[in-house]
Amino acid sequence: MSQLYRSALSARISKLPDLPHHPHPDDDADESEETDTLGALPGSGMASPLTSRPRTRPPTTRKRTPNPEYAPISAASYFAEALQVSVPSRSLEFRVYYTPPPKWEGGTVMVCHHGAGYSGLSFACFAKEVAGVASGGVGVLSLDARRHGKTRSTGEEDDDLSIDVLVDDFTALIQTVFPDPTTAPTLLLIGHSMGGSVVVRSSPLLLEHKYRVAGVAVLDVVEGSAVEALPHMHALLNARPDGFQSIEDAVEWHVSTKTIRNPHSARISIPSIVVPDPVGPLPFRWRTPLRSTAPYWLSWFQGLSPAFLATRAARLLVLAGTDRLDNTLMIGQMQGKFQLTVVPGVGHMVQEDDPTKLAEILVEFWRRHDRVVVGVKKVGDFLRLFADPRAVFNRFNRLNVEPTVSPHPRAVPNCVTIVAPRIRRAHVNVGTLGTFSPVDPRPTRRRDIFPLREVAQDSRANGAAADSVRYAS
Repeated sequence: MSQLYRSALSARISKLPDLPHHPHPDDDADESEETDTLGALPGSGMASPLTSRPRTRPPTTRKRTPNPEYAPISAASYFAEALQVSVPSRSLEFRVYYTPPPKWEGGTVMVCHHGAGYSGLSFACFAKEVAGVASGGVGVLSLDARRHGKTRSTGEEDDDLSIDVLVDDFTALIQTVFPDPTTAPTLLLIGHSMGGSVVVRSSPLLLEHKYRVAGVAVLDVVEGSAVEALPHMHALLNARPDGFQSIEDAVEWHVSTKTIRNPHSARISIPSIVVPDPVGPLPFRWRTPLRSTAPYWLSWFQGLSPAFLATRAARLLVLAGTDRLDNTLMIGQMQGKFQLTVVPGVGHMVQEDDPTKLAEILVEFWRRHDRVVVGVKKVGDFLRLFADPRAVFNRFNRLNVEPTVSPHPRAVPNCVTIVAPRIRRAHVNVGTLGTFSPVDPRPTRRRDIFPLREVAQDSRANGAAADSVRYAS
């Protein structure tokens, strides 16, 4: 979307008067000149607006031999399973691609929502990279939204793509896949473009239903630049072909126009966004024509920035190149309300263009906010946290040790004792609302207290070495 704004500005140039056209005798002889374009502006997902003037001749229907270099690739090795999940309340059968976390209870799953016109397979390469970067420590779930990919309607109509409908679809799917919030994994919501708006607005609803949401990551969409670009979208869409001779042609078009800069990823994701068209002039057409979604564009992006900053979870905004933050996000960034990361050398399809870099960013974001609980929690929640030694390890010191937890030696209410190799005994008060504070069993000797907050800070700064812990004086 950051690059889409540049395309929108260029679209204004297309409204200038055309120069007089002087036909050349070789115009009809050389068919390649007819299809020659300037290519896509980076990240626009569409060809250059300078080539979006109405065609003077209908598109050719001459049969082309498919290029084997752009042949489809199966996604079977990128996810553990592909499921059709029936959600009767939404009259939909969702296509879900899922790689579960290593352990069901207490694990984390990255839930990915694609952008308009694409499918859950746009996160296929990203999912495989996450498995490698995180060493299998986190799962990935990617879905096809209504009217996208292989999701099918079981009712009469599924044309409505307004933001409220998409949010209800998303939350209903999560409740179907993970019906019990108490045993469901922690969710890290990731949304690209339109999907970013869906996950931002779904987060408070999932929290109301007692699901654990560790964070929300939005990929390459900013409300200000998105809303400003909307008036020029139709000019951009004029450059998109109405169909393709083959799936290979569809993949080749996305790669040659720099809509997707990673040919390998395009060969996985593009076959799911085109469908056979037995009655049309071309054998394949778009699964979701973007022009048909025009009535819903404004609802997707209007109010996105305030909703993003109001999310009661860790927040991450990933942009493809430098982008103009709107006033709301600019103020929020100066106040430290969210993490901003810019990925250079990619277009709008960040997750496809550089899945390795995005996986590193999101795995690091997940590790930093793993088991961070937002808001005031009950004492019992903290006691359950301390009942798992690995939870103590993950939440605080990140040391390569196995702490043990035992009752406080002097039976101090709401207190436990943590002991680990090379670490002094830690007496921790779990009764303080929303915080962890050290409690001294011997007030005259405060140097025996283990300051957990300092350990977390030292671990990040000094590579999680026990010798770097600063004890209270």
